[in-house]
Amino acid sequence: MTHQEHLLPILVVEDDAAIRELLEEELNDAGYDTLGVPSAEDALALLSHTPVAMMITDVRLPGITGIQLLQQLRQSGSELGIIVITAFGTIDQAVEALKLGADDFLTKPLDLDAIREAVFRVLERQRLSLSHDDSELSHFHGIVGKSVGMQSLFHDASRLAKSDAPILILGESGTGKELLARAIHQESKRHEAAFVPVNCASIPADLMESEFFGHVKGAFTGANEARRGLFHSAQGGSLFLDEIGEMPINLQAKLLRALQEKTVRPVGGEREEPVDVRIIAATHRNLEKEIEQENFRSDLFYRLETFSLRIPPLRERGTDVEHLVFALIDKHAEAQSKQIEQIEPEALNSLLNYTYPGNVRELENAVMRAVTLSEEGVLQHKDLPERLREHTNQRNRSEITPTLSGEVLPGTQVPAPAPTRWPSLEEVEKRYIHKVLEATGGNKRRTAEVLGIARRTLYRRLEDNEE
Repeated sequence: MTHQEHLLPILVVEDDAAIRELLEEELNDAGYDTLGVPSAEDALALLSHTPVAMMITDVRLPGITGIQLLQQLRQSGSELGIIVITAFGTIDQAVEALKLGADDFLTKPLDLDAIREAVFRVLERQRLSLSHDDSELSHFHGIVGKSVGMQSLFHDASRLAKSDAPILILGESGTGKELLARAIHQESKRHEAAFVPVNCASIPADLMESEFFGHVKGAFTGANEARRGLFHSAQGGSLFLDEIGEMPINLQAKLLRALQEKTVRPVGGEREEPVDVRIIAATHRNLEKEIEQENFRSDLFYRLETFSLRIPPLRERGTDVEHLVFALIDKHAEAQSKQIEQIEPEALNSLLNYTYPGNVRELENAVMRAVTLSEEGVLQHKDLPERLREHTNQRNRSEITPTLSGEVLPGTQVPAPAPTRWPSLEEVEKRYIHKVLEATGGNKRRTAEVLGIARRTLYRRLEDNEE
């Protein structure tokens, strides 16, 4: 962010003076200037003459509600970053806030670390949006993502889709590599032709060449008639090779030739046949290590890797988890002709705080199960998979999340009171610097720019933190 942006205050709209002051203190400790007002009317009056970096607003306010405030600002054309917080976290409110253009939706009891992280992400997203000529893509052909990493992915994927070059998609299992491949196909000039997906790990090695390139009659025992392969099935369209790291190395050479020559030779055939196919490959493996172990051809890797896209794992996507939870509840409720109107706070807490080693696929399976088992329009904690419930129980036994308002939500299990240890200013600064450093991929020059300090100052503070 620029120096001027760094100086703009964050507006906190909260009628509870104790919560408002606590939020302001927390943000001040993180290095932000703040302004606090008790009502939406006061916020609108202030915004009419005072520029702010972003706004945090409660939903329940005297007079105009936080949702109505959000609606008025968006209808006026304001692109101000807005985080909505509430102790009454129903799905309807969350979906309404997100549809109206809220950047994040956080429920009480509030996790103060999560608030600081959400504020950083909103400000960083705003900064990045200023550097792009094209507008923010919160959805990319059905893929949901507002985090910085997903925004960057959407913009890169949209640009690459317009070319005909091969693309390599990298990402852990369950991150949605096939979804991204389909989105790229839909964005491309080939969208009216076929998209043909194939999992290289599911085809027996001795049949793979025939599957890809076809075969002539009598090419091998059982080949009673000629058969066209996957390349011909995808003619004019896109061929998606999932888990390409599982492809036998002898077939990799023939794939490379097909990419270079744009021709294939059926098994047992004597002539090369022209094909017009765009290759989109994907893998969860580290192909450079596979090259070292002689399991993958370096020439094929470099041919594919020129245009590569990495899908961030879910644990790196911040509040995207929340957007995904509500989107997936809507999706599976509609598919099952159910009306889900509420979510138990404990269930929402479990869904938002689980680490998801299986990424989006695991999250979707958890939501689908809960929707299937739900009764009376309420998504209940008991309907979540046991591993999510157990993770929450362990977390509750080891952590106490401060409750800013002292409110107890229906269905919430409150742990025994324990003294809250507030971190020192030095600890807050250390954590914040490392969060920014992580968000910039370790780039110290960019980190210093985001923090609004000189690079020399950043190096000195990093050295002090290491002592």
